[in-house]
Amino acid sequence: MKVAIIGLGFRLGYLGAVFREMDPDFEIVGYVDPNPAGLETLQKDNISPGTSYETPEAMIAAETFDLLMIGSPNFMHLDHIRIGLEAGLTVFTEKPIVTSIEESYKLAALLNTYGHDRLLVGLVLRYSPLYRDLRTAQAEGRLGDIVSIEASEHIAPYHGAFFMRDWRRYARYAGPFMLEKCCHDLDLYNGVVGARPRYVASFGGRKSFTPANAPQGTGANDIEVYHRKPSGWMGADKVFDSDADIIDYQTATIEYENGVAMTFHTNLNVPDEFRRFCVIGAKGMAEGDFVRGFFNVHDARTSEKTVSKTYTAPSERSAHYGADEQMAEDVIAHITRGVPLPVSALDAIEAGILALAMDEARNEHKVVDLSPVWARYDALLHGEAQVAASAG
Repeated sequence: MKVAIIGLGFRLGYLGAVFREMDPDFEIVGYVDPNPAGLETLQKDNISPGTSYETPEAMIAAETFDLLMIGSPNFMHLDHIRIGLEAGLTVFTEKPIVTSIEESYKLAALLNTYGHDRLLVGLVLRYSPLYRDLRTAQAEGRLGDIVSIEASEHIAPYHGAFFMRDWRRYARYAGPFMLEKCCHDLDLYNGVVGARPRYVASFGGRKSFTPANAPQGTGANDIEVYHRKPSGWMGADKVFDSDADIIDYQTATIEYENGVAMTFHTNLNVPDEFRRFCVIGAKGMAEGDFVRGFFNVHDARTSEKTVSKTYTAPSERSAHYGADEQMAEDVIAHITRGVPLPVSALDAIEAGILALAMDEARNEHKVVDLSPVWARYDALLHGEAQVAASAG
C-alpha cells in the first residue's frame, strides 16, 4: 500500500513504522511538512519518507498513492481533508477530526458533496481488544439495556507536562483538551450507548500545573519527569508557568437522547494513571481499564463474574494497548480489499461535538442542549440546508 502524508509529526512517524510492520509492501511516496518531527522515527526503522513537497497540491499532482494520511496540527485538518476529497482521494486523518462546531458544520457539508466513506479517522481505541470485548459482551446480552456509565482518562505527570509544553497547549491550534485528548474515549461510549448526547454539563480548570506547584529543587531529578516526552512544533520548556490555555482537570455529565447518563473525568497529573470505565446495564455490569489491562463482566442477578480477561501490549514499543497494530491491519484491509472499519468519520464528528459541548458548558457554567446542533448538522450532512437555501 502506498501513502502520502500531510503533517509528518511524531504520530504519523510512529504509525508509518506500525503500518510497515503490518504490511512489508507499505510505502510512503511523499510528505508535506516544513519541520517533520516524525522523520527520525521512520529513519530508525529504515523507512523512506519519500519526496518532500512544499504544498499538498504539488504532492498530489506528482504522486500516485492509495491513501492520503493527515497528521497536521488539528486546526489544519479541515482544509487538508477538503484538498484530499476534492482531488478524489481516500483520506485518513488523525483525531480530532476538526476543532469547532462551525468546522463540524463545514465538514458535514463537504461530506454531503463527496460522501463520508472516503474519509477515515484515527480513533484508534475502537480497534483495541478491550473495547471489542466490551461490545461483544453487550451484543451477547450480558449487560441488557445500558443505564449509566462512569468513565475516565487520567494521564501521568510526564504526559500532562507535555501538553503544557507542546503546541497542543493552545486551544486555537488543538481545540480544547477534552477534544484533543479525550475524543477517543467519548467516541467509545457514544458507541456503547448507541444514541447521541443531548444535554451536557461540565466543570474544570487548571490547578496542578500552576506556579505554586512547581518543584522547589533545581536538580535534574526534580524536573526530568516534566520534560521526558519531547514536544514538537511550537514546543516550549515551561510547565508550571506555561502560557497554555487548556485545563488540567475536568469533569462532565451527559444525558443521551435515549436517557442513558454518563459521567466523565480527566486529569493530567495522575501518578498511577488509569483509563477505565464502568458500564452498568439492567442485566449486568462491565468494568475495564485500558492502562491496567483488565475486563470483567458481572451478572446483575447472581453477581457471578461471567467474563474475566487481562491484556498486555504486543511489545514495549506498542502504543494504545495494541490498538495501533490492529488499526493498521484493518485500514490496510479496508484499502486493499474493502473490509469495513469499526469507526467512521461521522462517529468522529459526533464525539468531537460532545467534547466541544463539554468545553462550552465549562466556560459558560450552563447545561448545553445539543438538539439544535444536531438539527443543523443533519441538515448540512444530508443536503437539506442547501435545498432550503435554494428554495428561499
